[in-house]
Amino acid sequence: MISRWQPALLDAGLAGGWALVHCQQHFLCDSNGLLFPREWLKKQDLPILAEHGVGHFDGDAVYLLELQYPADIPGCAWQSLRQFMLQGDADTFRMLGYTTQIGTWARQHRFCGSCGSAMQAVAGERAMHCPACDVRHYPRLSPSMIVLVTRGDEILLARSPRFVPGVYSTLAGFVEAGESVEQCVVREVREEVGVEVGQLQYIGSQGWPFPHSLMLGFHAEYVSGDIQMQVDEIEDAQWFSVHQLPPLPAARSIARYLIDLYVARQLGLPEPALHA
Repeated sequence: MISRWQPALLDAGLAGGWALVHCQQHFLCDSNGLLFPREWLKKQDLPILAEHGVGHFDGDAVYLLELQYPADIPGCAWQSLRQFMLQGDADTFRMLGYTTQIGTWARQHRFCGSCGSAMQAVAGERAMHCPACDVRHYPRLSPSMIVLVTRGDEILLARSPRFVPGVYSTLAGFVEAGESVEQCVVREVREEVGVEVGQLQYIGSQGWPFPHSLMLGFHAEYVSGDIQMQVDEIEDAQWFSVHQLPPLPAARSIARYLIDLYVARQLGLPEPALHA
């Protein structure tokens, strides 16, 4: 099946098309949805920080208007990216996930981090350029590992104080400078819950626009150690039987996929698909 959403670099100097209005991981919407006539929006005296062409949805050109603050427009409301992840269709979420990462990058790279000069968009390239010191910045991507630790018919799940009450999930962490993703898995599991793991199996990846991660998913087998939770990071961590699991992450997340895939393999059930 061909996706309705196709990311692309479009010339923001051209007229017409549709526009998404974004500010700090929230999108403007009305009773007709998220896409507004672009030329109409630009007449609304909005506090626009940046404008970028981001792609096509159902074949129509789509642009991003990144706002300085979430301005009010009569008949419209702001909705979070996480709400669309839970409630929207997959193609819409892919479009919004991509757009929010471009918007975050545009907001954070208006000025050069080396000399403080104003940055300029590079024609024909998704990049910001500093004319004073010739530095270029491209949209940021932060590699992260996410892992389900297993022990036969048991899986190790934990919860952060930031989670929805009652929900348990897999362990995750950012890859540090100089280490491989596999080394990151072993280190993060040791730091967060105090156990050693081995037999790492790479499962798949998922772009995670909160705000700009690439999640690299693994299964890992327990080797040794007792659970010792990292202070301020882990609120609780337990071994759970695949037959009796707690409330789990959203179905569209790679965390949920890692769990569902292992449970399906242990119980001989059809394997789920990973949402892109």
